[in-house]
Amino acid sequence: MNHSKSYEVWLITGSQHLYGEETLKKVESNSIEVAAGLAGAIKSPAKLVFKSVLTTSEAIKNICLEANNSEECLGLIAWMHTFSPAKMWITGLNILSKPYAHLHTQFNRDIPWKEIDMDFMNLNQSAHGGREFGFINARMGIDRKVIVGHWKDNEVIRELEVWIRAAIGRQELSHLKIARFGDNMRDVAVTEGNKVSAEIQFGISVHGFGVGDLAEYVNEVSEKSIDSLINEYKDQYLYESSAFSSSDQLKAIKEDARIELGMKTFLDEGNFKAFTTTFEDLHGLMQLPGLAVQRLMQQGYGFGAEGDWKTAALVRSLKAMSEELPGGSSFMEDYTYHLDPANMKVLGAHMLEICPSIASEKPSLEVHPLSIGGKDDPARLVFKAPPGEALNVSLMDMGNRFRLLINKVEVVDTPDLPKLPVARVLWEPKPNLKVAAGAWILAGGAHHTAFTQSLSTNHMLDLAEMLGIECLLIDENTRLYDFKKEIRLNEVYYHIANGIR
Repeated sequence: MNHSKSYEVWLITGSQHLYGEETLKKVESNSIEVAAGLAGAIKSPAKLVFKSVLTTSEAIKNICLEANNSEECLGLIAWMHTFSPAKMWITGLNILSKPYAHLHTQFNRDIPWKEIDMDFMNLNQSAHGGREFGFINARMGIDRKVIVGHWKDNEVIRELEVWIRAAIGRQELSHLKIARFGDNMRDVAVTEGNKVSAEIQFGISVHGFGVGDLAEYVNEVSEKSIDSLINEYKDQYLYESSAFSSSDQLKAIKEDARIELGMKTFLDEGNFKAFTTTFEDLHGLMQLPGLAVQRLMQQGYGFGAEGDWKTAALVRSLKAMSEELPGGSSFMEDYTYHLDPANMKVLGAHMLEICPSIASEKPSLEVHPLSIGGKDDPARLVFKAPPGEALNVSLMDMGNRFRLLINKVEVVDTPDLPKLPVARVLWEPKPNLKVAAGAWILAGGAHHTAFTQSLSTNHMLDLAEMLGIECLLIDENTRLYDFKKEIRLNEVYYHIANGIR
């Protein structure tokens, strides 16, 4: 599911007419070269293009309106090449609804010590032009990314890459449609949430459907389509000979293929990029979708179990952000602990639904009983994830705000688990399990997460800032006393910032 190829990020340059037309021509020429250089250096699914040199309030307003109305534009990168009086920017910034980054750079890297004159000084005024632009943003209370350094520096390029990918995630959420098959798992709190608030805050819309609506699509799938998909399974996965020779196992695999094909048709016809299921509401389905969910996630759909639409939205956003990056992203759950004081770890898994994009080896296609839900034995892919850095990310509705919670983890090799027939990941949370679990619980973190080995904390921090939501980070520097204090201070901030409604 590739949706970011047509996305663009626009470079806009601030200046003014005070310096004359010759200087403005150089400003434009330099801007075109900077945009081309960045476009060639930045590794991103989105295209970076130079848009305009802006010298009047009217021009700034028009470019902001154009960005707002463009489905392709993810956001703006603003560079003050010269001094650009900031009152010109007020109207445009007031109406801009897309995120933007302030690139505080200059065309030349070094001062030409022996040749520098006033013409050079007038042309290269980013040093104080950027400060003028920074003031008006601070005065207006606008959240934005500030990136400082020469535009050819690798660090600047990497920061822009991260910001652009975060903008892709934000754009995905702004028009994301989620299909919710059945309701929430009964009596569970954290997977609930205010869908109206979510649509106001993010743009996502959640559409509820009876499982019978899905079952109609599943029942219409042809045997020919199922046989074709079965051959695809045989090509892509490991399996025991009994998987296709045993009538019971083959029946289970065919049924999950039927569910996959019916579910994909339902999602695509409704332009849904994420979905949820729940084992408590399977009317009309023969089994809890396992293999079908895993494969659809690998194709780019977001997913949340037990009606968890917030995690489904988050998984879809992370998949869009990580396009073309190594690693993968998946729905995840902290399932059980290894509490050896000298070697504490978390085993992550779920009943069935872990995305094979994070598999370290060729997945094994298997059929086993599921001791929950009261349905037929479901098919699923069994595998483990490769060692390395990863994140667990959770989105919660705290009543007066949404909170994004991030925990850095280190995935380690999973021992053989011959009696556990599910996909799994073993990790060590940062800074350690005692602190990480304590902080997660203090923050009200959900038991469902979006797990990623493709993205970094900076991607998540930029995304949270673009979305205008609270963000808490649990990493190697976390101390519980300071973390608890941060939560308390945030409570005061958001109470004041949200005002009286």
